[in-house]
Amino acid sequence: MIREREDIKQEIRENPKLLEKYREWDEEQQEEFLDYCTGVKGVKVLYDAFFKEIMNPENTPERLNELLSLLLGQSVTIKRVLPGDSTRLADEQSLLIMDILVELADTSLANVEVQKIGYSFPGQRSACYSSDLLLRQYKRVKGEKKKAFSYKDIKSVYTIVFFETSIKEFHEYPQNYIHKFKQQSDTGLELELLQKYVFIPLDIFHGIYHNDGKSNGKNGGGNCWNRTEAWLTFLSTDQPEIIIELIRQYPEFKEMYEEIYVMCQNVEKVMEMFSKELIQLDRNTVQYMIDEMQDTIDIQKETIDTQKVELEAKQETIDSQKATIDTQKEELEAARRRLREMAEKLEQLEQNQE
Repeated sequence: MIREREDIKQEIRENPKLLEKYREWDEEQQEEFLDYCTGVKGVKVLYDAFFKEIMNPENTPERLNELLSLLLGQSVTIKRVLPGDSTRLADEQSLLIMDILVELADTSLANVEVQKIGYSFPGQRSACYSSDLLLRQYKRVKGEKKKAFSYKDIKSVYTIVFFETSIKEFHEYPQNYIHKFKQQSDTGLELELLQKYVFIPLDIFHGIYHNDGKSNGKNGGGNCWNRTEAWLTFLSTDQPEIIIELIRQYPEFKEMYEEIYVMCQNVEKVMEMFSKELIQLDRNTVQYMIDEMQDTIDIQKETIDTQKVELEAKQETIDSQKATIDTQKEELEAARRRLREMAEKLEQLEQNQE
């Protein structure tokens, strides 16, 4: 049961700890928190506590099974959840809402990340992490198989990244919200190179659905969203009217929202979660700004280096021209000396003739 705004505020006032935390927020943040708790605004499923509770493959594997099956275009069954990688760079960890590694029924690996703000160089970073996962799989399988080991025992590694706010490269393709990558030959030769990637910019997906009228079911009721679109809508929106339409088309999502709203009954827990999200958002924003500034610095340094090379080349030209001028001056002075000598000899000859 969704509570009234004043009931929640009264509970906060009666608890000094909650009141202190509540007063640390600005007015906009306070209103946003009350909107979530009262249902004025739908909850953000990508909040860490909500997402981990709803999508936890140890509790409800069928949910992540279906989402991965839709994204990978094949039937997926999660066999087990594997421990994460503690060696991840600190700046990468700070940008992640969720980072979960699962082994599928065919022993392939899938790493699912959710990022509030996309980090710079996502391709390079994902490739490095994918390579690390591949090596981890190789070591584990070789250790288990021992002498019976064969490279055919090594299965695909999938890196799947959801961006709540994607970086500028994705916005160069404003009509695409699922990008799949794999290594392939330029000749048509087919070899299994194992590493595959799926990038989903949820902000672009959400924008498309606002722009084409699908957000409120205007395009034909139940035919509005397919299963993939329904899942991405679930992950990307906190707008009540869209949530209502999603549940109307796919009633099975109602159970997930009910689980979230049950969590919202615990004001203290939700306040703690909301505070962590605000801190995380600040950290993510700062890290994103650092990455952007570093990109600008790198570009400026490259420009300066280019200008320096050009100036050095110009200086070499100037030095060469100066050397040529100096040589010409010396040659001119030598010619003048010869001319004077010849004039003096001519004058002497004329005097001798007299």
